Amino acid sequence: MFKTISMIGLGYIGLPTAALFASRKVNVIGVDVSQHAVDTINRGEIHIVEPDLDAIVHTAVKKGFLRATTIPEPAEAFLVAVPTPFKDGHKPDLSYIKSAAKAIAPVLERGNLVILESTSPVGATEQMADWLATARPDLTFPQQAGNDADIQVAHCPERVLPGKVVEELVKNSRIIGGMTDQANKMAIELYKTFVEGTCITTDARTAEMAKLTENSFRDVNIAFANELSLICDELHINVWELIQLANLHPRVNILQPGAGVGGHCIAVDPWFIVDSAPKQAKIIKLAREVNNYKPQWVVEKVKAALTDVQSKNPDRGLKDLTVLCLGMAFKPNIDDLRESPALQIVGEIAKIGCGVLAVEPNIDNLPEHFANSPVELIDLHGGLQRADIVCVLVKHKEFGQVKEHISTQMLIDVVGLD
Repeated sequence: MFKTISMIGLGYIGLPTAALFASRKVNVIGVDVSQHAVDTINRGEIHIVEPDLDAIVHTAVKKGFLRATTIPEPAEAFLVAVPTPFKDGHKPDLSYIKSAAKAIAPVLERGNLVILESTSPVGATEQMADWLATARPDLTFPQQAGNDADIQVAHCPERVLPGKVVEELVKNSRIIGGMTDQANKMAIELYKTFVEGTCITTDARTAEMAKLTENSFRDVNIAFANELSLICDELHINVWELIQLANLHPRVNILQPGAGVGGHCIAVDPWFIVDSAPKQAKIIKLAREVNNYKPQWVVEKVKAALTDVQSKNPDRGLKDLTVLCLGMAFKPNIDDLRESPALQIVGEIAKIGCGVLAVEPNIDNLPEHFANSPVELIDLHGGLQRADIVCVLVKHKEFGQVKEHISTQMLIDVVGLD
């Protein structure tokens, strides 16, 4: 039984995972580079938006089972949940994992378990183990001593839906990819502290590829829907009606098109496969290109709409026109802006020269990179009163009745409002 664990990274996955362990009366030391996140958690509060998480964190901190710090401390198990973005050329950036490995290496002790939860390219877990071994030559690792290693290492990718993270961390099955059988046994014991789903074991490389495959499958299917929306626009067909009709077929399930694909997984993970096998990953790469093009297509629709408004109002210059952008998160009803196509679109519209209003009900302030831009964060009612063009980018629940309040404005709906 693990009595003390350390969660490295207290973001959208790390904090809920840490809180759930703590809710089972396991002592959890959360580690994050953000002093703001650390201070917020130690007050029993949360710095992200996720249903039910605030109460769990508050109780865990109050009862003394969860605390946060910026410096790693000794523990029996270390779970690493740090970002894995990509660099120029869509090359995987493992610098965060490397930094985490260097940070925990000094406090590792014989008998410890280290689990990489970050979605990673194939081989990243082995690379982390090599970094740890280099930093701690006094200890043995799986690549050196197998089941008899002083430190066991595994990969266990998260498989949760933002907005339902707490529920799915508990209910979903977990894929555990140990570098050894001993690592798998230890990881199962650890996760069964709160996981009710089945823990399925494999090797580390297969576990890494499983998560990439899941997200690439979704990306390819979203790309089909997005490409279909481009075709339907060209042919003057309502794509949402078309999809609804096509989905009446018992073996057809077309997804819904949108402004693109965002988030920390689906918009990133397929590139890890493309980078690992560029000659073979043809469909996966093409799907990424289709989904990456969709924001540009939306911006072109906005430009065309502005030209149309100007043609009907020749006395008004471009700077006199206002575009209202509804939504900046990467998906409905969350505050997560990572890799958001809506955020990208808002930024591109701001470069056109018109006025730009943005409504994002899940955030209080614009991202820092909008500090010197013409983008103004506004409430829905105020935005609708001032807008010449309304561009719906995210299907937040707050936007459900927007169509009823649009009169003279031009509507660009890329998400299919009801």
